[in-house]
Formats: sequence, C-alpha cells, structure tokens
Amino acid sequence: MARPLAEEDEEKPLDPKVEGVRRKLVRFMAINLGLLFLALMVVIAALVYKARNAPPASPLPAGDVQVPPGEPLTGDIVLPVGAKVVSQSLSGNRVAIDAELADGSREIFVYDIAERRIIGRFAIRNR
Repeated sequence: MARPLAEEDEEKPLDPKVEGVRRKLVRFMAINLGLLFLALMVVIAALVYKARNAPPASPLPAGDVQVPPGEPLTGDIVLPVGAKVVSQSLSGNRVAIDAELADGSREIFVYDIAERRIIGRFAIRNR
C-alpha cells in the first residue's frame, strides 16, 4: 500500500492546453510584478526629487518673537518728549499706544516688537 502513495506524489505532465494556460499566467504575473516594481520606483524617485528640491525653511513668521528661555523680553519704546500714555493694546507682536502729547493732541503709535521700532504714527483729530 505504500507504493500507490509514492506514485501519487510524482508529478504527471500537464495536458498541453493546461500547460499553455499556465505559461500565460506566469507571463502575466511577471509582467504585472514588473510594472508594479516600476511604478514603485517612480513614486520613490518623485519623493526623493521633492525632498531634494524643497524650498529652504522660511524664517519665523512676523507674529513670532524669539525670547531666550527664562529671560523677559526687554526694550525701549521712544515717544516724543512730554507724551503721556493714555492706553495701550497688544495684538500679536504689535503694540498700539494711545498717547497724549505735550501740546494736548493725541496720537496712536504702533510699535512692532519683533522689529523693535515704531511702524506707524496716527494723529487723532476732530473735523
């Protein structure tokens, strides 16, 4: 009885039609795997190209001010002589200072903390 099992293990040649179908399937699989590999290489090449030609990192946005850790931000805002601060308002990295000048008129000064300079001066007048 051991003999019939050994005969079953031996591969029998396939019918020529079935062998033709098998060859077509193997060829189809090889072509598809080749195309898949080629597509993968194109995607990897595109990623490498994008990474190498990426624009350099932009500087900090205007709203961000670099402050050393553990130290307060310091600086001077120079207003005209005799000016008194009536109010102030902070928005992002800009401070709007409402000041009464020595002659009694009022002006709003806009100070940019990041640039450390007055970027605007607006007189308040009646019509």
